[in-house]
Amino acid sequence: MATTYRTCPVSGLQFEDQAEKLMRWNAVAGVLWLLVGGITALLVILTRWPAIKLLPADQFYLILTAHGIDMLILWILFFEMAVLYFASSTLLRCRLAAPKVAWLAFWLMAIGGIVTNIAVFQGESSVMFTSYVPMQAAWHFYLGIILVAVGALLGVAVFFGTLVVAKREKTYQGSLPLVTFGALTAAIIATFTILAGAGILLPTLLWSLGILKEIDAQLYRMVWWGLGHSSQQINVSAHVAVWYLIAAVVFGAKPLSEKVSRFAFLLYILFLQLASAHHLLSDPGMSAEWKVLNTSYFMYFAVMASMIHGFTVPGAIEAAQRRKGYTNGLFEWLRKAPWGNPVFSGMFISLVSFGFLGGISGVVLGTEQINMLMHNTFYVPGHFHTTVVTGTTLAFMAVTYLLVPVLFRREMILPKLCQIQPYLFGISMSVLGLV
Repeated sequence: MATTYRTCPVSGLQFEDQAEKLMRWNAVAGVLWLLVGGITALLVILTRWPAIKLLPADQFYLILTAHGIDMLILWILFFEMAVLYFASSTLLRCRLAAPKVAWLAFWLMAIGGIVTNIAVFQGESSVMFTSYVPMQAAWHFYLGIILVAVGALLGVAVFFGTLVVAKREKTYQGSLPLVTFGALTAAIIATFTILAGAGILLPTLLWSLGILKEIDAQLYRMVWWGLGHSSQQINVSAHVAVWYLIAAVVFGAKPLSEKVSRFAFLLYILFLQLASAHHLLSDPGMSAEWKVLNTSYFMYFAVMASMIHGFTVPGAIEAAQRRKGYTNGLFEWLRKAPWGNPVFSGMFISLVSFGFLGGISGVVLGTEQINMLMHNTFYVPGHFHTTVVTGTTLAFMAVTYLLVPVLFRREMILPKLCQIQPYLFGISMSVLGLV
């Protein structure tokens, strides 16, 4: 079948036919899971609200399990598949490698997500997002997550293959574009993450079927967090790449030093997964030396990487604004930024909330003595909502405002509501994290 391309008359972006369809399907599927996760979030809130207490305990934990799976895995992984195909095929102006494999990846993820949700809503798998053993879910709960993981791994392989195609066909010159390099970072971390998940969920599936007699609980916790926490590091790399993309498109901004930004992404690859250890600081089975090494030394290299991006992106925007003449005082460049454009406002609120609220709360939680006090308290979901929600989800929402007109060839409806949505969502989630 001949490869066909479409050039967007507004943005100048070139879309290959199969890649464009896959971006649409993955993005829409991700948003649908976000809708399901959002509905479950409302039910969780209305139950935790003392004046309402909507659901009894068993149904509350059922809904909370679905909320964790749908938001932390399904919504974000589907959208990240769309980001990977965009960062490879579109930004490198080349055909997508193995589109049939990419479609297989999509359907495996879709079927897996549905199977896991069926298991949860049947009422036999209220084991929360962490699904710690010896709690046992229905066998198809684990099967569904494994199918999602296999599908995601195939999608990542297609992304790697597309980079090879672009290099071989010389569709770009020099080094990979920075946004694509950030997506490559996310894909490398995703490979480790998915393999860690498969490494522990496959034997857990056999355990749920009665084939294996038991799963070591400590081993499960340690390996599972290679999936549970590292999957959020895919998000970090992806949404930072989105920050750079939005800065480039909205302002024509370029990093003051691409080498420094690439080095920061490299630090993510080397050290972000080690931060998984901060979920095990109160675990009596892990040695004090192991805990201190992972959380008090190696984790700070990843923190430094995020600090670099947190300064580099605004610095690039400031330089671009000052080139346009916004040079009066220290902050005219920021005051004159397009705050009414949801692409920019969503990105900037994402950056501030993730960098300050998420970053500071994460470093605090990574301190062993403090972790002993805060483990399994509301501080933990507060940290999650300032990183995964106002960090990743809001960044993905912001780039959606950019890509819907060029990818779906549709104008956003209710433009005034679009302008206030990032403020409503970002500020409210930041308040939730603080409270």
